[in-house]
Amino acid sequence: MTKNKHDADVAFIEALAKLLRDNDLTELQVKRAYGEDDSLNVRVSRATQVAPASAPQAAAPQTSVAPSAAPAGSAITAPEDPADHPGAVTSPMVGTVYMQAEPGAPAFISVGQQIAEGDTLLIVEAMKTMNHIPAPRSGTIKRILVEDGAPVEYGAPLVILE
Repeated sequence: MTKNKHDADVAFIEALAKLLRDNDLTELQVKRAYGEDDSLNVRVSRATQVAPASAPQAAAPQTSVAPSAAPAGSAITAPEDPADHPGAVTSPMVGTVYMQAEPGAPAFISVGQQIAEGDTLLIVEAMKTMNHIPAPRSGTIKRILVEDGAPVEYGAPLVILE
């Protein structure tokens, strides 16, 4: 009986992973109840590589777990994670990014622009509420990492401010 239950659980998890891939999801969590005191909690997730807004490219899911082998003598440099940058301004919430106050209006910021502490960098709409994201300090906008109308997750880097 336990073997059949284990096999069914494995098939269930594989089906969830396929559902994740087929629907281009990043995470899926399910609780499967077998009885009053018997259940299975499953969380399936995958990492995706986010392309910077300045160079639009399709985000490719990372499916390999082990690093790929490189030819002898070649230097491997890990791509810089914008979230690790000391000047990264991250999203305080999940929502949709808007770069201007209304359609057709000028963008709040542009690369190379000098801004003061408290200036609005962009808006994150969450639950029909427009949240202005202020600059945490004065500086220069070095990179804009999100596109207008793009979804953003909590803690995702939005801009690089130096």
